Amino acid sequence: MKKTVWLAIVFCALVVGYVVVSSVSGERFHCQVCMVFKDRRDCRTASAKTRENALRTAISNACAQLSGGVTETNQCENTPPESVQWLP
Repeated sequence: MKKTVWLAIVFCALVVGYVVVSSVSGERFHCQVCMVFKDRRDCRTASAKTRENALRTAISNACAQLSGGVTETNQCENTPPESVQWLP
């Protein structure tokens, strides 16, 4: 095989290894957030390395299901969650 093929294989293996290690290493925070917006309700779970990112991601995921368009999404994300449950 050519040298460039081996380099490409090694590079791909390193990238895949980094993705796998970074996704399973370290402490993760898990939460479930329930949002109510315009008389609709949706609950979503998320996990992240920080509490703030886990909470923000769960809120964004719930609001994506409840709102339509940028304006409604911003309004929904600025609404306090109906409930937040931190999971083990």
